[in-house]
Amino acid sequence: MTLSYKARRRWSLVLLLIGLPLYIALALFVVSLFDRPPFWLELVVYALLGFLWMLPFKFVFLGVGKPDPATMADTAPDTAK
Repeated sequence: MTLSYKARRRWSLVLLLIGLPLYIALALFVVSLFDRPPFWLELVVYALLGFLWMLPFKFVFLGVGKPDPATMADTAPDTAK
């Protein structure tokens, strides 16, 4: 099932405004359960967690920053003569 451009834009907004802050709070909570690691290890853990959150949602963000492909096809100049 492929999401439409509008649906991908809406879901990406929901993920960034609601999902990402929840994920950050969860990551901070999980890391706080352990003793404080060295700074470099903590930095690596947060960098990995910051990268891993987007892997399941990669398809939602594809092409969201570009113009709507449906409207671009309607306004394209006719070059086939």
